[in-house]
Amino acid sequence: MSDLKKPARQLISSGSTFEREIGYSRAVVDGDWIFVSGTTGFDYQTMTIPNSLVEQTEQCFRNIQSALAQAGASLHDVVRVTYVLPKADEFPQCWPILRKYFGDVRPAAMMISAGLADPRMRIEIEVTARRQQAASA
Repeated sequence: MSDLKKPARQLISSGSTFEREIGYSRAVVDGDWIFVSGTTGFDYQTMTIPNSLVEQTEQCFRNIQSALAQAGASLHDVVRVTYVLPKADEFPQCWPILRKYFGDVRPAAMMISAGLADPRMRIEIEVTARRQQAASA
């Protein structure tokens, strides 16, 4: 039996002012599971957001990749994704970007049309990932 134990819970921050103001974490790691909060197209370093839905979608994935990397995982570990867009008819504009990042991963997915917290936000993406176990020797 190994004496090494994973921390029960790890909180990951992007440095976004939203996390502090609202009271949440960019991601929470619980064992091998990683729960990434709904992530928008804000560049959290500059707290700016592009107008373009496609650019926002790309930035969402950069933000999610950063959170997953801090948790020791990658997009290849994603098992579930939820997309939220205020305008459902704009979702097809995102498809090439979604294929770029998830074309080989193909996680279980759902798209919801709903209002977002800031009218500048055109997409929010939430993922659940599970770190893969290293192969036994």
